[in-house]
Amino acid sequence: MGTEDITAVDPGTASQEAEDDEIVTWWGLVIEGYHVTQERLMSEINERFDLTPGAFDILVRLVRSPEWRMPMTKLAREAALSSGGFTKVADRLVAADLIRREPCDTDRRVTYVTLTDHGRVTAETAKSACAEILRRTVLGPLGPEASEQLAMAMRTLRTANADE
Repeated sequence: MGTEDITAVDPGTASQEAEDDEIVTWWGLVIEGYHVTQERLMSEINERFDLTPGAFDILVRLVRSPEWRMPMTKLAREAALSSGGFTKVADRLVAADLIRREPCDTDRRVTYVTLTDHGRVTAETAKSACAEILRRTVLGPLGPEASEQLAMAMRTLRTANADE
Protein backbone atom coordinates (compact mmCIF):
# COMPACT_ATOMS: atom_id res chain seq x y z
CA MET A 1 0.00 0.00 0.00
CA GLY A 2 1.50 3.36 -1.03
CA THR A 3 1.58 6.61 0.98
CA GLU A 4 -1.09 8.11 -1.25
CA ASP A 5 -3.49 5.35 -0.15
CA ILE A 6 -2.98 6.14 3.55
CA THR A 7 -3.48 9.90 3.22
CA ALA A 8 -6.33 9.82 0.70
CA VAL A 9 -9.47 11.35 2.15
CA ASP A 10 -12.91 10.23 1.12
CA PRO A 11 -14.86 13.43 0.30
CA GLY A 12 -17.85 12.02 2.19
CA THR A 13 -15.73 11.55 5.32
CA ALA A 14 -14.39 15.12 5.19
CA SER A 15 -17.94 16.43 4.88
CA GLN A 16 -19.09 14.28 7.78
CA GLU A 17 -16.16 15.47 9.92
CA ALA A 18 -17.08 19.10 9.18
CA GLU A 19 -20.69 18.38 10.15
CA ASP A 20 -19.47 16.61 13.30
CA ASP A 21 -17.33 19.61 14.24
CA GLU A 22 -20.23 21.97 13.62
CA ILE A 23 -22.75 20.09 15.77
CA VAL A 24 -20.19 19.64 18.59
CA THR A 25 -19.46 23.39 18.38
CA TRP A 26 -23.19 24.23 18.53
CA TRP A 27 -23.64 22.11 21.61
CA GLY A 28 -20.54 23.61 23.22
CA LEU A 29 -21.96 27.09 22.65
CA VAL A 30 -25.26 26.05 24.29
CA ILE A 31 -23.40 24.74 27.33
CA GLU A 32 -21.07 27.75 27.55
CA GLY A 33 -23.97 30.20 27.19
CA TYR A 34 -25.92 28.38 29.89
CA HIS A 35 -22.96 28.25 32.28
CA VAL A 36 -21.99 31.93 32.06
CA THR A 37 -25.63 33.05 32.32
CA GLN A 38 -26.39 30.70 35.23
CA GLU A 39 -23.21 31.80 37.01
CA ARG A 40 -24.20 35.46 36.71
CA LEU A 41 -27.76 34.69 37.85
CA MET A 42 -26.72 32.61 40.87
CA SER A 43 -23.95 35.04 41.81
CA GLU A 44 -26.47 37.89 42.01
CA ILE A 45 -29.00 35.74 43.90
CA ASN A 46 -26.30 34.72 46.37
CA GLU A 47 -25.12 38.30 46.78
CA ARG A 48 -28.64 39.63 47.40
CA PHE A 49 -30.15 36.77 49.42
CA ASP A 50 -27.23 34.65 50.65
CA LEU A 51 -28.75 31.60 48.92
CA THR A 52 -26.81 28.80 47.25
CA PRO A 53 -28.13 27.54 43.91
CA GLY A 54 -29.61 24.45 45.63
CA ALA A 55 -31.32 26.49 48.34
CA PHE A 56 -32.70 28.95 45.78
CA ASP A 57 -34.03 26.09 43.63
CA ILE A 58 -35.79 24.51 46.61
CA LEU A 59 -37.38 27.79 47.71
CA VAL A 60 -38.63 28.62 44.21
CA ARG A 61 -40.09 25.13 43.76
CA LEU A 62 -41.89 25.45 47.09
CA VAL A 63 -43.24 28.94 46.48
CA ARG A 64 -44.73 27.71 43.17
CA SER A 65 -46.32 24.63 44.79
CA PRO A 66 -49.84 24.35 46.22
CA GLU A 67 -49.88 25.30 49.90
CA TRP A 68 -46.14 26.10 49.54
CA ARG A 69 -45.20 22.50 50.34
CA MET A 70 -44.01 19.29 48.72
CA PRO A 71 -43.13 15.77 49.86
CA MET A 72 -39.43 15.77 50.75
CA THR A 73 -38.51 12.90 48.41
CA LYS A 74 -40.28 14.53 45.44
CA LEU A 75 -38.61 17.87 46.12
CA ALA A 76 -35.17 16.25 46.38
CA ARG A 77 -35.73 14.39 43.10
CA GLU A 78 -36.97 17.50 41.26
CA ALA A 79 -34.07 19.56 42.61
CA ALA A 80 -31.70 16.80 41.36
CA LEU A 81 -30.03 16.45 44.74
CA SER A 82 -28.94 13.24 46.42
CA SER A 83 -30.74 12.48 49.66
CA GLY A 84 -27.61 13.46 51.61
CA GLY A 85 -27.17 16.65 49.59
CA PHE A 86 -30.82 17.54 50.03
CA THR A 87 -30.64 16.91 53.78
CA LYS A 88 -27.69 19.32 54.11
CA VAL A 89 -29.45 22.08 52.18
CA ALA A 90 -32.73 21.46 54.03
CA ASP A 91 -30.97 21.58 57.41
CA ARG A 92 -29.51 24.98 56.52
CA LEU A 93 -32.90 26.26 55.35
CA VAL A 94 -34.55 25.04 58.58
CA ALA A 95 -31.83 26.76 60.64
CA ALA A 96 -32.47 29.99 58.68
CA ASP A 97 -36.23 29.67 59.39
CA LEU A 98 -37.03 29.44 55.67
CA ILE A 99 -38.60 25.95 55.67
CA ARG A 100 -39.91 23.42 58.16
CA ARG A 101 -40.42 19.68 57.97
CA GLU A 102 -43.93 18.39 58.67
CA PRO A 103 -45.05 14.78 58.97
CA CYS A 104 -47.94 13.65 56.78
CA ASP A 105 -51.16 13.09 58.74
CA THR A 106 -52.13 10.03 56.71
CA ASP A 107 -48.81 8.36 55.85
CA ARG A 108 -46.00 8.13 58.40
CA ARG A 109 -43.50 7.43 55.60
CA VAL A 110 -44.05 10.89 54.07
CA THR A 111 -42.48 14.12 55.33
CA TYR A 112 -43.43 17.44 53.78
CA VAL A 113 -41.16 20.42 53.34
CA THR A 114 -43.14 23.63 53.84
CA LEU A 115 -42.16 27.27 53.54
CA THR A 116 -42.31 29.30 56.73
CA ASP A 117 -43.78 32.82 56.51
CA HIS A 118 -40.23 34.18 56.38
CA GLY A 119 -39.39 31.58 53.72
CA ARG A 120 -42.40 32.56 51.62
CA VAL A 121 -41.41 36.25 51.66
CA THR A 122 -37.78 35.39 50.88
CA ALA A 123 -38.77 32.99 48.08
CA GLU A 124 -41.17 35.49 46.47
CA THR A 125 -38.59 38.29 46.66
CA ALA A 126 -35.82 36.05 45.30
CA LYS A 127 -38.10 34.80 42.50
CA SER A 128 -38.85 38.41 41.49
CA ALA A 129 -35.15 39.25 41.57
CA CYS A 130 -34.46 36.18 39.42
CA ALA A 131 -37.02 37.37 36.86
CA GLU A 132 -35.42 40.83 36.81
CA ILE A 133 -31.95 39.33 36.31
CA LEU A 134 -33.23 37.06 33.52
CA ARG A 135 -34.89 40.00 31.78
CA ARG A 136 -31.48 41.68 31.71
CA THR A 137 -29.28 38.65 30.92
CA VAL A 138 -31.55 36.62 28.60
CA LEU A 139 -34.44 38.71 27.28
CA GLY A 140 -32.21 41.75 26.73
CA PRO A 141 -29.66 40.05 24.47
CA LEU A 142 -32.04 37.60 22.77
CA GLY A 143 -35.36 39.42 22.69
CA PRO A 144 -38.71 37.83 23.56
CA GLU A 145 -39.12 35.70 20.42
CA ALA A 146 -35.69 34.05 20.54
CA SER A 147 -36.02 33.57 24.32
CA GLU A 148 -39.31 31.75 23.83
CA GLN A 149 -37.79 29.63 21.04
CA LEU A 150 -34.86 28.76 23.31
CA ALA A 151 -37.24 27.69 26.09
CA MET A 152 -39.29 25.58 23.68
CA ALA A 153 -36.15 23.94 22.29
CA MET A 154 -34.87 23.10 25.78
CA ARG A 155 -38.30 21.71 26.75
CA THR A 156 -38.17 19.50 23.64
CA LEU A 157 -34.69 18.24 24.58
CA ARG A 158 -35.77 17.60 28.17
CA THR A 159 -38.76 15.57 27.00
CA ALA A 160 -36.81 13.67 24.32
CA ASN A 161 -33.95 12.75 26.63
CA ALA A 162 -35.54 12.34 30.06
CA ASP A 163 -35.44 8.98 31.77
CA GLU A 164 -38.81 7.31 31.56
